[in-house]
Amino acid sequence: MIDPYSTDVLWVVIVGFIIAFILAFGIGANDVANSFGTSVGSKVLTAKQACCLATVFEIAGSVLLGYKVADTVRKGILQVKLYEDAEFELMLGMFAALIGSSVMLLGATFLKLPISATHSIVGATLGFSLVCRGNDGVNWGVLGLIVGSWFLSPVLSGVISVSLFALVRHFILNAPNPIVRGLLSLPIIYGVTVFINVFSIVHDGPSLLYLDKIPWWGALILSVVIAAVTILVVQLFVVPFMKRKIEEAGSTQNTTGGVTFDGLKRTDIVCPEAGNGTVTSTSIKIRHLSDNSDGPLQTDEIMLTPPTNSEEAAVPPGAVITLGQDNPAFSLSSHDRIKEPSLEEKEGSKKVEKVEKEDPPEVLKLFSFLQVLTATFASFVHGGNDVSNAIGPVIALWLIYTEGSVQQKAETPIYILFYGGVGITVGVWVWGRRVMKTIGEDLTKITPYTGFTIEIGAALTVLLASKIGMPISTTHCLVGSVVFVGWANATKEGVDWKLFRNIVGAWLVTVPVSGLLSAAVIAILREVAL
Repeated sequence: MIDPYSTDVLWVVIVGFIIAFILAFGIGANDVANSFGTSVGSKVLTAKQACCLATVFEIAGSVLLGYKVADTVRKGILQVKLYEDAEFELMLGMFAALIGSSVMLLGATFLKLPISATHSIVGATLGFSLVCRGNDGVNWGVLGLIVGSWFLSPVLSGVISVSLFALVRHFILNAPNPIVRGLLSLPIIYGVTVFINVFSIVHDGPSLLYLDKIPWWGALILSVVIAAVTILVVQLFVVPFMKRKIEEAGSTQNTTGGVTFDGLKRTDIVCPEAGNGTVTSTSIKIRHLSDNSDGPLQTDEIMLTPPTNSEEAAVPPGAVITLGQDNPAFSLSSHDRIKEPSLEEKEGSKKVEKVEKEDPPEVLKLFSFLQVLTATFASFVHGGNDVSNAIGPVIALWLIYTEGSVQQKAETPIYILFYGGVGITVGVWVWGRRVMKTIGEDLTKITPYTGFTIEIGAALTVLLASKIGMPISTTHCLVGSVVFVGWANATKEGVDWKLFRNIVGAWLVTVPVSGLLSAAVIAILREVAL
């Protein structure tokens, strides 16, 4: 038994707060890639812009949504009643969990691996509890639900994202006029997103903000009213603004390989048919079709720099080079491809291009705007769920210190939630770009509309878990959505399955490694401090 505000245990609280900030830093460096990695990967946001948005919305989510998951982390996994009259031992255990989890997260971030902060803190909590109280010290029912959610969440998130992607592709991208459809859907998407956010905050919200006094129907009415106002504002102001932006994008000329084309969607390069098919000139012909697929075939000249090795430049006469694919022979880019003409193309008097339809830049512009919205939504719910991984143990330290009891009956203090949110944002600014690249660029090709569906699917899954107090892995949700949508949209590069295998491998070792680290620390502390 310890007395409230005992100076004998004050050092554990102080150092615990410092370690918690370091852990929050690691979560920000590693896990905020879940919110903004796809936006940065699709070039909608710069890394600096993503960090600015993360600063606001991670802290807001931490304060407004983080209380329930923090309660589960600090006293839901453990059988805290077994630590009656051993309060200091429980404080040392929470201290060990903070150290084990932070070491694991910082190491993974250094290696650019997006591991789960939830795995890390749950594994660390499990590690010290097994040392202190054995199997009896763990609430295996709650732990089983948490572990089960780790497997369910990426599938659920992926299914939501890929379903939304299918709807977007069918009703907007494949529509006769995708811009009109997209602009019509813009107010609805904004309204639904705002409704979900407002309802999640107001319904059964933190008692310190008196939001728990509002009945469910009051939260519903308030959410509907705010969503309706959002729809009206978007329709009156945002939609006209986007129309102007899209018109400007459509009138801007697209430059490809030094030749300017106005409003083109498809472009092919045709190699000369003279000689043996080897490109020896710095000039070859480029053919393209205009927006009207029935229009006449046009020919322009494009200047290319052939490689010094003439064997690399040898291509069959009449071969077609399709922009945007692999081409080791020319110095265009690493994404050009030489395509052998088919038999029909060789025998016909006119060769017909078989080109892959490119996404209209106007559609990409529209979804770029939407992706910023969904990225901030994802950042908000990430702060609400994952701040608990950093400050759950330190809240336990603080409440045991102030109450002198392991029961921790007081509400989660909002100022500690804010403290965790600040630590997360510092991690984003200092080290967050490392894992953003892995999530947003390396795992699969991200476009604005796939990034939009990925982020909203992952955010909805995490939000649901936050409201029921379940510390699920936001990394699992995001990677699950990236893989599902990347696989469904595998008309180009698809998914880097080797990288995905490495990420899953990192997930599997997170729990045991963080658990072993925590167990080692508590074993040392029990010998030294008790």
